Amino acid sequence: MDGYSITPQEERLKALRSLMPEVFNEGKIDWEKLKATLGENINFSNERYVLNWAGKSDAFRVMQQPSSATLVPCREESVDFDNTQNIFIEGENMEVLKVLQKSYFNKIKMIYIDPPYNTGNDSFIYPDKFSETKEEYMRRVGDKDEDGYITREGMFRKNSKENGQYHSNWLNMMMPRLYLAKSLLREDGVIFVSIDDNEVHNLRLLMNEIFGEENYLCSVVWEKRFTRSNNAKTFTTLTENILVYRKSDVLATIKEPRNSKADSIYSNPDNDPRGVWTSVSYVNPATKEQRPNLSYPLFNPITKREVIHPTNAWKYEKSTYEQHLKENRLYWGKNGENTYPRLKKFLYEMDGGMVPVDLWKQEDTGTTDQGSKELEELMGGKFFDFPKPVSLIKRALALIIDKNDKEGIFLDFFAGTAPTAQAIMELNQEDNGNRRYICVQLPELCDEKSEAYKAGYKTIAEISKERIRRAGMKIRTEVEAEQAKQQGRLDFEGEESVRMPDLGFKVFKLAESNFKQWRNIKGSDKEEWKQQLIDFLDPLAKNATVGNMVYELLLKSGKDLNSRIEHKAGYYTVNDGELILMLESATQETVDAVLAAHPHKVIALDNLFEGNDQLKTNTVLQMRDGGIEFKTI
Repeated sequence: MDGYSITPQEERLKALRSLMPEVFNEGKIDWEKLKATLGENINFSNERYVLNWAGKSDAFRVMQQPSSATLVPCREESVDFDNTQNIFIEGENMEVLKVLQKSYFNKIKMIYIDPPYNTGNDSFIYPDKFSETKEEYMRRVGDKDEDGYITREGMFRKNSKENGQYHSNWLNMMMPRLYLAKSLLREDGVIFVSIDDNEVHNLRLLMNEIFGEENYLCSVVWEKRFTRSNNAKTFTTLTENILVYRKSDVLATIKEPRNSKADSIYSNPDNDPRGVWTSVSYVNPATKEQRPNLSYPLFNPITKREVIHPTNAWKYEKSTYEQHLKENRLYWGKNGENTYPRLKKFLYEMDGGMVPVDLWKQEDTGTTDQGSKELEELMGGKFFDFPKPVSLIKRALALIIDKNDKEGIFLDFFAGTAPTAQAIMELNQEDNGNRRYICVQLPELCDEKSEAYKAGYKTIAEISKERIRRAGMKIRTEVEAEQAKQQGRLDFEGEESVRMPDLGFKVFKLAESNFKQWRNIKGSDKEEWKQQLIDFLDPLAKNATVGNMVYELLLKSGKDLNSRIEHKAGYYTVNDGELILMLESATQETVDAVLAAHPHKVIALDNLFEGNDQLKTNTVLQMRDGGIEFKTI
């Protein structure tokens, strides 16, 4: 507060900072970053405080290139496809994040990711020639085997520390994905990123740039193991970091759910009718000289003596003390033996939560060994190295960021073996929650010598899906047993019944568009352009199906993957008529039925009207008269 009125310039800067914190550097607008964020082709200069690396400008351009890809449903690999709200997407995660932008913008409550740590021994996907198209890159590196699986020799490269752009390659991989992920978060959303010492310094600077330094919340230290390694030459690493950022200051507070350990400090030694309580000191760390307004005599009602602290002030003003006295909130000991009073804090006032801490110990959140053991017991073999323990992810996901703390969509786009999916199902089982997940995993080929490959799992994504299925079956068995036990008890009446959580998941796979006009025109050869014009006569690709087209048009119309889809005679309705898709027939009867539904928008295949221009013209006019947005493809 400086006594000056706010100016239009300040208002605009505040709005810009809220919308794009990444374009501010040390409190001022970074004009080059603003231009790059808005899509201008620039190269960054170096004479300012900024994290810079080789290929950064190109990575910006890659991030801003729109995707024409789609997601196709795979019912045969799903569980309870028509009823579940959970989603598993198989595909390259940057492309998937682009595909999700329209439908999930500002909708994700929380993101947890466990990306490659860039240890020098791991492999990860990154384009090493930003100027080429995805198709050119995939052809050049020979990305797929004869069965259509992405090969290690293709899109996965070992990022050796001897590489001259070792850190740059990793940053080029991470930056676009984090930018795209940020736009999916709700304004009160939070992102958790697991990382170790190899890149934690760079990741924090990168996330400061993307999310804004003011939105940094914490660097959680996770105790990942509790035994030292005798193979280490210098220090044994027992911890990892989890960087936590919010999207904006709309999120003002975060709480952890209370647990029995936290509640064990509450008791009621004086039989207070308000219930159990704990106490805090009434003495201020500040001295009397520092806070003279907080220095006054207290009265011990048990000993009937006046109490004055010799050196320190009290924590509260005298009027507040008098209110505490009136409300019987001061505790002097059972017989008044305390030298100074303590202030009662009642459990009922704690609002169901407590302030989280930045040290997560292994006894509360598990270890990497526990994560491996969990997966091995569930899958019947050692199929993946060092998966995160489910209890670690549950602790992050259970944080209370709004009143509807048991709801929301949770995203993990480096899903691995999908411990996030299992964590959400278990949380929902424990507290009758309704959390939903979107997990994304690349179909990376398993090593042919690995146990996973020998057990029949060709890709990491196949392990992920099977883990979710088995975790769901395990939870179902436990819930059914608890339901039977509860119903068999005589004292069941009045108790909240155990509810079966959503244990299904829809599987989608990243694919090229079903519509030729939305696929990229490759090259500049006249024959290629001529062929493209011919293709427009029939808009559908060879592999297009009606089911696949429904989901593509749904996504590109901004509807989410859990939209309600109903098949009528010759058309599909989405969300009770918000959108209607005419993909099978275009007759006057179909048009009349669509008009009678009063949809907001209708999309139809143009070739359905072939040979009947009058019907198309009439349809356009009737839709316009009905206030319906009508488009043909």
